[in-house]
Amino acid sequence: MVTQAGQVLVQLADNIMVGHLGAAELAGVSFANAIIMIGLVFAIGFAQGVTPVVGQHFGKGDGKAVAVALSNSAVLNTIMAVVLTTVMLLVGVFMDRMGQDPEVLVHARDYYFIIVAGFIPMIAFFNVRFFSEGIGNTRNEMWITIWTNLLNIFLNWVLIYGNLGAPRLGVAGAAWATLISRVIGAVAFLVILFRVEEYRRFVRLTPRRPVSLSGMYRQLKLSLPVSLQNLLEVTAFSFAAIMVGWMGKYDLAAHQIAQNLSSLSFMIATGIGAAATIRVSHQFGAGRREDAYHAGKAAVHMAVAIMLLFGVLFISMHRVIPFIYTDDPAVIPIAGRLIIILALYQIFDAVQLASRSSLLGLKDINIPLIFSAISYYVVCLPSAYFLGFVMDLGPEGVWIGLLLGLAVAALLFCTRFVRISRRYIRSAGGCDYREKSRQASPSHSEE
Repeated sequence: MVTQAGQVLVQLADNIMVGHLGAAELAGVSFANAIIMIGLVFAIGFAQGVTPVVGQHFGKGDGKAVAVALSNSAVLNTIMAVVLTTVMLLVGVFMDRMGQDPEVLVHARDYYFIIVAGFIPMIAFFNVRFFSEGIGNTRNEMWITIWTNLLNIFLNWVLIYGNLGAPRLGVAGAAWATLISRVIGAVAFLVILFRVEEYRRFVRLTPRRPVSLSGMYRQLKLSLPVSLQNLLEVTAFSFAAIMVGWMGKYDLAAHQIAQNLSSLSFMIATGIGAAATIRVSHQFGAGRREDAYHAGKAAVHMAVAIMLLFGVLFISMHRVIPFIYTDDPAVIPIAGRLIIILALYQIFDAVQLASRSSLLGLKDINIPLIFSAISYYVVCLPSAYFLGFVMDLGPEGVWIGLLLGLAVAALLFCTRFVRISRRYIRSAGGCDYREKSRQASPSHSEE
């Protein structure tokens, strides 16, 4: 949870510290982050595909298979990092054709291209991180994330405002701070990979031919749908930000405040989901089907409980929180109303995240991918546009549309996990779980 929250705390710190420069600067970072999040979430989803593979092999005690999975994912993620960075740089060229305020675009460009340049070290960090999660270690990534976030905040203070004799870079300073902290985080985790015995033992088990084309293909069949599933969700939210941008810079700045808070609670729920993927894959790999079901069920309960606490906090402080970002009187009341809607919609977000992550632990990915397409592109975006523009509810209407999409996703994913888990439990009934595990197919994604 701390690691996942740390991924978004980088943007949270950037937005809070940039917000005090002005509404245009905050809106510019908001618009840039709406596009950046598309690439970021795609990269996270792609790298995350190694966790259930490593987790199931680790649960079976097959160290060599774990080592091969690490090698395959390293090659795949390197290729993906180069391709994704190139695509994101090309997308940035067309930012002026997305209907945004020219004043906002100036600041968006200052931030965007520097952040995208940091995608390669960021993806290197993700590759080691999700391997580490697969073997059940989430401590090292947590400490690296904490220290690099503290470094990012310090560098923001220095570079945004020109403290300690540094030049005053404004929005670009926030981007440089993020880039530097991500490079340091990637280097730190790579050093740990080759120096700490818990990881080195798998490096030593790597065969002479560490990369298998067939293994890479199987890994790609899992990683790509996971990244596409994440992409469907984040593009829906990014398009929602673009829609709000059509309404004006004050609406977009208010949207960014609420979206920043949403990202924080979303990443905490995602952290619970990551734990669910680890626990479900370990239990399933060891043949304990019923324990895998209870691990996923516990994740849903925990995620909902935490989101309820966040909801109470957001509703009780919806008039106060916007002042953390800005003192602009045109932005604060809009942001307050959006925060109330956020308090409600994050409950559904928690359910869909925990359920979807539990399905990933079972390597069930193809049907959930279809569910994501239905939830975000059949329900969410059309509802957001209809309520926001046709019904003239403004940014509040767009956010109600997001809520409806998440509610549908929560229903579909949760129902799917319960049904699939019970099927596996029935199929294992009456047999020794270790024997049943050996008979089980290693991949269930063909269903």
